[in-house]
Amino acid sequence: MEVSSLTYEKIIEQKIAELAIDKAPGQLYEPLRYILSIGGKRLRPQLIFIANALFEENIEDCAYAALAVELFHNFTLIHDDIMDNAPLRRGNPTVHEKWNINTGILSGDAMLVVAFAQINKIKSARIREIYDVFNTTAIEVCEGQQFDMNYENQDAVSIDDYLEMIRLKTAVLLAGSLKIGAILGDASDENCKKIYLFGENLGMGFQLMDDYLDVYGDPEKFGKQIGGDIISNKKTYLLLSALDKANTADKAELDQWISAKNPDNKAKVKAITEIYTRSGIDQLSLKKMNDYYNKAYALLEEIHVPEHKKSQLKDFADLLSKRIQ
Repeated sequence: MEVSSLTYEKIIEQKIAELAIDKAPGQLYEPLRYILSIGGKRLRPQLIFIANALFEENIEDCAYAALAVELFHNFTLIHDDIMDNAPLRRGNPTVHEKWNINTGILSGDAMLVVAFAQINKIKSARIREIYDVFNTTAIEVCEGQQFDMNYENQDAVSIDDYLEMIRLKTAVLLAGSLKIGAILGDASDENCKKIYLFGENLGMGFQLMDDYLDVYGDPEKFGKQIGGDIISNKKTYLLLSALDKANTADKAELDQWISAKNPDNKAKVKAITEIYTRSGIDQLSLKKMNDYYNKAYALLEEIHVPEHKKSQLKDFADLLSKRIQ
C-alpha cells in the first residue's frame, strides 16, 4: 500500500501533538511548543516514511524516527538562530528573541533530549543501527555548523572545504533520514548505502541551488532576500569560484566590495552579480548542482526494488531539483 506524503505529514503532526511537553516549567517547554507550531515542511521526517515504503513498511517505528529527526532539526534551528543572531524564523520571532538567549539554549538542549527519547521507543531489531545513523548524523551536523562559523572569519577557504561543510551541515541529515527509513524497512546493507548516497548527493544539489537562487532567484518564489549572501560576504560556491576563476580585474573588484565597510548594498549586489555572470560562474554553479542531482538519480536507479516503488522518492527529488524552474 502506498501512503501519500500528505498522510505522512498528518502522522508527524499527530506525533508532535502527542508529545508530553505541556508541563512545568513553562519557560522550558513553551519554546518547544512554539517552534514546532510555526510550521516547516517536515521534509526530512517525511523522507523516513518515503524510504521505508521502498522496502517493508513499518509505520509505527517510522513515526517515532520521523519525530526524532524533526525534533533534532528544530533543536539545530534554535541554536543556529542564536549563533547567527537571527531575529526571524519562518516569518516569526526566533526563540531567543521571543524569550532570551539562555532560554533558547536550554530549550534547545531539552528538545535534543526529547528527540533521543523518541528513538528509544523504536521496537525494530535493528535499533542499534538506527542509533548509529542518528548519532553520526547529529555530530556531523554540529561539525558542519562549526566549519561554517569558522569560515566567516577565515580568509582562505577552498571550494573543497566549502563543499565538505555543506555536506555536513545540510546533506547528511537528508541522507541519514533516508537511511533510517531503509533500515526500518529491513533493507539490505547495499540498499542502505545506495539510498544514503542518493540523499547526500540530493542534499548537495539542494544547497548549491540555494546558493544560486540567492543571487539569481525570483524573490517571490525564493521566499528570501535576493543577494543576501552577497551583502553579508558569505562564502558560497559562487563567491569562492569567482575568487578562484575570475580574471585579475574582476578579482580586484570583488576584493574591493568584500572589504568595503559601509557599501551601497544595492550597488554591491548588482556589481558582484555582473562579475559572476560575465565570468561564467552562474553556469559553473548550475553545472556543479546538476552533477550532484544526476548522480543522485543514477544512485536511485541502482537501488534494488521494483521501479514502481520509487515513484514517491523520484517525485521528492524532482520537487527539490526543479525549484529553479
